[in-house]
Amino acid sequence: MSGGPSANPVRGEALLQLGGHDIVLRPAFAALVAAEQEIGPLFDLVERAAAGRLGLAELVALLWHCRVEESCPLDRGSFAEALAQAGLVALTPALKTLLRQILQGR
Repeated sequence: MSGGPSANPVRGEALLQLGGHDIVLRPAFAALVAAEQEIGPLFDLVERAAAGRLGLAELVALLWHCRVEESCPLDRGSFAEALAQAGLVALTPALKTLLRQILQGR
């Protein structure tokens, strides 16, 4: 998956390889607001994640709202299915980056 988009760690971005695509995740303010409107307070989400109680629907919502649209040709249903197929081990590095950015802010 070379030659595709790349994540800029200075911006708090993470790269997620999903369904044959390199998808950039950027925890921009608007993305986090949209995620929060769907799944509730982000601080609660971080606490659930730390306790191992983060639900799949919450994970999908957070990652979906934080994706850079230009890097993600998938619709939400295909995105969710690709996340489930990838498994938690593959998703954990990107999720950790996003959760760290939620806590630290920029």
